[in-house]
Amino acid sequence: MPYVHKLYEIDTKKWTIKRRNRKCPKCGSFMAFHKDPVPRWHCGKCSYVEYIK
Repeated sequence: MPYVHKLYEIDTKKWTIKRRNRKCPKCGSFMAFHKDPVPRWHCGKCSYVEYIK
């Protein structure tokens, strides 16, 4: 299956497409969720980090 199915969630009943991960507030690209050692959202493009408390 193509890689795009990992990035987007498709609802065929409502005909909508949603992102699975967050959008970076600085550059607009996808953010990755990391569990270890501290739970956080990280942008690989601009190195923006949001820590989860």
